[in-house]
Amino acid sequence: MRIAVIAPGMMGAAVAQRLRARGAEVATTLRGRSPASAARAAGLALLPDEAALAGWADIVLSILPPGEALAVARLLAPALAARAGAVLFADCNAISPATMHQVAASLPGIRVADIGIIGGPPRDEGPGPRLYASGAEAAALLPLRDHGIDLRVIEGGIGAASALKMSYAGITKGLTALGSAMALGATQAGAAQALRAELAASQPDILRYLQRSVPDMFPKAYRWVAEMEEIAAFLGPSPAAPLYTAIARLYEDLAADQRAPSPDGPVARLASFTHKPPGETP
Repeated sequence: MRIAVIAPGMMGAAVAQRLRARGAEVATTLRGRSPASAARAAGLALLPDEAALAGWADIVLSILPPGEALAVARLLAPALAARAGAVLFADCNAISPATMHQVAASLPGIRVADIGIIGGPPRDEGPGPRLYASGAEAAALLPLRDHGIDLRVIEGGIGAASALKMSYAGITKGLTALGSAMALGATQAGAAQALRAELAASQPDILRYLQRSVPDMFPKAYRWVAEMEEIAAFLGPSPAAPLYTAIARLYEDLAADQRAPSPDGPVARLASFTHKPPGETP
């Protein structure tokens, strides 16, 4: 089985390395990628560009920031169409069902599956994330299980796996955003220490969650901007949709501060709020 992974970001490279370690033939491309991507792709077969990957693979796994998903599908459409039924394109991105349908519509006559990834990148011999697959071609991805991937086929057509991903991320990343917003508000008002003490006393599980999820979010915030916008689109006319548009703007601000840190910026203030001194409970 020849598997192309686009692209070797943190999740894509880790999935590719897991597949390779478990006996699959895996390739990616470093065209336009950073030195960090090159380091993550060490040991993988390299092809010159995405079109070459589409012409080589049996399965193409698109694992990208959500804002790039549709553009990459359109870019690959000619190379995939030349092979028609010989290749399966699986979109694994954090996109709304509506965007997933646009991806599928951009690939007429091509086998397409919808995948939602839940969990962090696979590491060493750990279990890795769950890849939930839907659509008529989802079962064709089951051989990935033989190569160390926890693939789970769910009922529903194209869009079902994306809906699951949107719902799950809306809860987990939404909680991280709400906690961050309130911690920043309390810090600005001089109540951060009191808020932290009250959470420790009455909501220790929430405090533990924020101590883990907020610092982990800092280097990922730039990728979560488009994801929150996709969640807003997923909710459509719901009165909750603007909440996720606002969360996108919060992650946008945090990403900007992460790129050019300020000693008193929001990242520094959140890092201080969530820091757990040695011996502290919870």
